[in-house]
Amino acid sequence: MKVILLQDVKGLGKLDQIVEVNDGYANNFLIRRNLAVEATPANLNSVKNRKSAQDARAERELQEAREVAAKISGQAFELPVKCGEGGRLYGAVTAMDVAAAMEKAGYEVDRRGIAIPSPIKTLGDHPVDVRLHTGVNVTVVVRVVDAS
Repeated sequence: MKVILLQDVKGLGKLDQIVEVNDGYANNFLIRRNLAVEATPANLNSVKNRKSAQDARAERELQEAREVAAKISGQAFELPVKCGEGGRLYGAVTAMDVAAAMEKAGYEVDRRGIAIPSPIKTLGDHPVDVRLHTGVNVTVVVRVVDAS
């Protein structure tokens, strides 16, 4: 019997994959536990529609990421922090701080996509890599200034 998997099933396949299994395994295990549905023309059509919607959404997100990357490429974001003598910071600038500074400037960026090459513990300009989407990376400058 051919079935369409509704979830990843270990040793069998991944979501939306069409697999051939024994009738008993399909009826008594996969279908009963809502892990799969029978591969009827209506179910195949719904899977096709869902995949096309996912592809369209992924393409739209990629295009939006490219547009944001074009806007922020090479920009400098000012980050005021408290510091002691000689321009040394009391702590270090984190990805969360950089994300907050970018959000304040009007750009929504996930903090997990921000890569700081070395800890920022001094005043000045520091390059920071930002991953906006898979394959869309941009380097911005974080300008750390004294908040006093």
